[in-house]
Amino acid sequence: MLLDDAAKAPAAYASRREIVGWAMFDFANQAYTLLIITVVFGELFTTVIVGDRGDGFRLANFLWSLALAISYLMVVITAPLCGAVMDYRAEKKRFLMLSYLATVATTAMLYFVAPGYVVMGLVLIVVSNYAYSMGESFIAAFLPELGPPEKLGKISGFGWSLGYIGGLFAAGFTLLMLGEATAENFERIRWVGPFAAGFFLVTALPTFLWLKERGTPKPSGVAYWRIARQRVHSTLRELRYFKDLTVFLISLLFSMAGVYIIIAFAFIYGAQVIGWDESVRNIMFIIVQVTAAAGALGFGWLQDRLGAKRTYQVTLGLWVMAIIAIWATPEIATLASAWFGWQWQAQYVFLVVGCLAGLSLGSSQSASRALVGLFSPLEKSAEFFGFWGLANKLAGVLGIVMLGVLQAMIGLQASILLCVGLFVVAMLVCARVNERRGREAAIAWKSA
Repeated sequence: MLLDDAAKAPAAYASRREIVGWAMFDFANQAYTLLIITVVFGELFTTVIVGDRGDGFRLANFLWSLALAISYLMVVITAPLCGAVMDYRAEKKRFLMLSYLATVATTAMLYFVAPGYVVMGLVLIVVSNYAYSMGESFIAAFLPELGPPEKLGKISGFGWSLGYIGGLFAAGFTLLMLGEATAENFERIRWVGPFAAGFFLVTALPTFLWLKERGTPKPSGVAYWRIARQRVHSTLRELRYFKDLTVFLISLLFSMAGVYIIIAFAFIYGAQVIGWDESVRNIMFIIVQVTAAAGALGFGWLQDRLGAKRTYQVTLGLWVMAIIAIWATPEIATLASAWFGWQWQAQYVFLVVGCLAGLSLGSSQSASRALVGLFSPLEKSAEFFGFWGLANKLAGVLGIVMLGVLQAMIGLQASILLCVGLFVVAMLVCARVNERRGREAAIAWKSA
């Protein structure tokens, strides 16, 4: 249905092939997110590369959160500047290519991170995650050009759902062929870096072959850094015109802080708090990927009918329920065993919770990206998605650092409740967003 709709769109909008090419970047880069940040390397780094040094993995968890926070802070500083240059010079594809190649190269080098090589691991995670995160902003900047406003929810949802399918292929193969992230299996599992890099390298090629650069470069002999400084300074003054986008980005700051905590620590939580075995971890991965794809696609379709703001708020409500269920999983298993008279293992209860978490993950990411697309004038799309990247990664810095410090004080299980407060604050801030007014501001800017 999505591709049929795209085929009927005006010539100014993207063709079916171009939309697929754009979405293939989501398909490709999920290999990095899942294999390196969420499922495999994060667990390998905390349990094997650094390991338990008599503190219950608290130092390892803190170092992991520190590496991610540093990379996100780098995005906060540079994403709006790069977005400004990309709009002015019509070079979104060029910047996307540079981030893509940097991600591939540094991810492949993770092969050389052996037990005890903590500094090397930290440096490579900082650089690779920075390059990957910049690419997220760069590819998102194409979204407003791909279709009319009433179709952006479906297009964004299609990209996210295809991304989770890509992750299912990449991580599914890895988990089956490379095995568990343990010291005994290190010589096999260390190949996760090169495999993630190769998957990203090959499957993102349709993006660069089919996606078009629509902007017209403005002639200028001015250096990039001057262009970036002047345009960002101008946009900061103009943000008062885009009031609803500004308020939404504040809401996004809180919601994505919670999301990044879950992305960075969900499988670490499963290993350290739930105590799952390898088979349950693999099943959880499949459950999260399938439900996240369904959430992105289903809520993307729903968004074009209910409205982007309302859909976004519903997804935040789902997150609150999911976090409470994650925190309560061990207690739920204990109570269920007492009530029903047979042994309920926490790891199997956690699988049920994973369905809700996956649905929340896919739907919230798709809805937030589409809403920024609706509020962005075409001629400022890369710059505004640079601010979207800023809000996302500043959220990552704040959320992961807060969680890292909190878990060092009170443990990982109790500190996960921090996410509930973050999602509730995001819902309250978003209540002040007027979707119609935000869309009209973007349209009026285009015609100005």
